[in-house]
Amino acid sequence: MAKPLMFLPLLVMAGFVGAGYFAMQQNDPNAMPTALAGKEAPAVRLEPLGAEAPFTDADLRDGKIKLVNFWASWCAPCRVEHPNLIGLKQDGIEIMGVNWKDTPDQAQGFLAEMGSPYTRLGADPGNKMGLDWGVAGVPETFVVDGAGRILTRIAGPLTEDVITKKIDPLLAGTAD
Repeated sequence: MAKPLMFLPLLVMAGFVGAGYFAMQQNDPNAMPTALAGKEAPAVRLEPLGAEAPFTDADLRDGKIKLVNFWASWCAPCRVEHPNLIGLKQDGIEIMGVNWKDTPDQAQGFLAEMGSPYTRLGADPGNKMGLDWGVAGVPETFVVDGAGRILTRIAGPLTEDVITKKIDPLLAGTAD
């Protein structure tokens, strides 16, 4: 005859597994908080990537809403989001690219292969700008209003769902 206390460890373990599963279902992977929301974007500190000069602070304060996308050639999720960035560019959205912790040759090879969605871009090989902006990993995208204030941060790839639910309302001025 089995004793009731014999099943207690199994029930406790099942409770932990259930609670963990429930918690994972409730968390939006793109809802990584940022202390910068509603604040002025930190300084743009970039090195050139290719022949063009990188974007500047003035580019973020030109009156037009835009995206600042941190990416790297070695980043698999960056490849996943890349076609969506190309689509945003085709829709007329300005995207400023920050090549993060990468080598110039690999970054330029990535763009030669995949196409460039970026209006302007620069490199952050030493993570100076990434630290200022609170970047934890790539891809990360910030929506910046025309006055240079950060509206939101999206951690992870820009999927069609993320664009529809988070980016489009901000671009249209209808976000909460």
